[in-house]
Amino acid sequence: MKALALPIAIVLGFVVSTAHGDDFKPEEGFTLLFNGKDLTGWKTTKGESLDGKTEAYGKRFTMKDGILTIDPTVKGDVRIVTAKQFAGDVHIKFDFMPDAKCNNDLFLQGLKFDLKKPDVKNMKEGEWNSFELVIKGGKAEFKNNGEALKPQTVKGKASVFEIRAELGGMQVRRLRYKEGS
Repeated sequence: MKALALPIAIVLGFVVSTAHGDDFKPEEGFTLLFNGKDLTGWKTTKGESLDGKTEAYGKRFTMKDGILTIDPTVKGDVRIVTAKQFAGDVHIKFDFMPDAKCNNDLFLQGLKFDLKKPDVKNMKEGEWNSFELVIKGGKAEFKNNGEALKPQTVKGKASVFEIRAELGGMQVRRLRYKEGS
């Protein structure tokens, strides 16, 4: 029995360490939008750089261990935006864990998408959900946990990608993008 305990401990340690946000490797062609340590590459809507910072808007947004957290106890309807502009075809993927009151938004190329029920019917509260936003040829498709949600027509041209903390809490990890088709 003792001989089995060490290999199990090694396997469990490996599983825990690979589940850490910093260890995620994006699919080929995708680039991470969070470095896992801080908010480098992001700004406030007023243009203040968040490079090297781990929080924004009085800890409404915090970054730790590869996870962006929107804290519902900190009030404020605020947004963080990428420093990078996105134009044309783009594919954005991430995991998010909403709380029961989650009503936060995404903005890109003139589109707004609410991360809330009933807009995301298959959203699992308190669990990680896989979300995708695919813009191709002026059409946008949203998917949550592999299920297609309401399609939209792109309304704008190049824009930053925005995450809005409106109501409720939410965590985001593995946020990545791929440009082009």
